[in-house]
Amino acid sequence: MGRGRVQLKRIENKINRQVTFSKRKAGLLKKAHEISVLCDAEVALIVFSHKGKLFEYSSDSSMEKILERYERYSYVGRQQIAATESEFSQENWTLEYYRLKSRVELLQRNNSHYMGEDLDSLSVKELQNLEQQIDTALKHVRSRKNQLMHDSISALQRKERAIQEQNALLAKQIKEKEKSAAMAQQAEWEQQQQHGYNALSFLFPSAPHPSLNIGLASFDGHL
Repeated sequence: MGRGRVQLKRIENKINRQVTFSKRKAGLLKKAHEISVLCDAEVALIVFSHKGKLFEYSSDSSMEKILERYERYSYVGRQQIAATESEFSQENWTLEYYRLKSRVELLQRNNSHYMGEDLDSLSVKELQNLEQQIDTALKHVRSRKNQLMHDSISALQRKERAIQEQNALLAKQIKEKEKSAAMAQQAEWEQQQQHGYNALSFLFPSAPHPSLNIGLASFDGHL
């Protein structure tokens, strides 16, 4: 049976990780050298360990020369990509412009037809379709108008009911205030009457009946 596929993941053991790095680094440098010799290719390899130590290999005598060539090709490639994208974008904008222009012209022509203008170029079937579209649009307009009128009337009715309820509440409050004022006035009048009676009682105290005194005097005389 063949060996199963080993899942690549970070080696947790520090020593094993360093040993594996050394072995794999050596094998990687060997492969880079082999491909440069066998295929006459320019190869540049740069490796940094986890501690930041640099390991490099270049098939040319100068790593800088290969890197300069890489930068030059990379810059040219970016320029070509940018030019391609710009050209593609320009083509898209041109197509979008003509598409929108055609759309605007169609809308303007349809609007003229709806206004009853420029109808000479239309056939009988096109005129019938136009008439049907206008009838459908009028139905929608009438339906919307009726709905708005119904909503407006309902709102006015609700407002009227609210005003009536408010008026009834105000009338009730006024009646209660008038009743309270009348009761207060009655109480004040009764209090004034009571005060007047007390004052008269103080100024004119009650005396014996004159006829009784006369009777008593006559009776005493006879005695």
